[in-house]
Amino acid sequence: MENRRAVGAEHEDRAADYLLSLGYTLVTRRFKGSGGEIDIVALDGETLVFVEVKYRERGAPEEALGHTKVARFNDAVDAYLAKTGAQSAMIRFDLVAVTPTDIRHHIGAFRAH
Repeated sequence: MENRRAVGAEHEDRAADYLLSLGYTLVTRRFKGSGGEIDIVALDGETLVFVEVKYRERGAPEEALGHTKVARFNDAVDAYLAKTGAQSAMIRFDLVAVTPTDIRHHIGAFRAH
């Protein structure tokens, strides 16, 4: 049985490399706060982008982004903004879906609250 945390980190690394290749600037990774986690925080120009990375070996990773996950993600975003004082920044929420053979980037994939 594979270590799920190591597998998750590997695919977050793939997503981070992908975002870097698009010209994004990584701000932080694996931010934990208020019952949730943000996989990647990056800058796309002047927009602060909160990125959820989902990996599935089979099926669509996009299907793994349910209401509970979005709620926890929102809580973590609120904690990040409070901690960093970035409440006035332009923000966006993206999903990077990773499979063994593909990476799909969904810009503005979901909304906060």
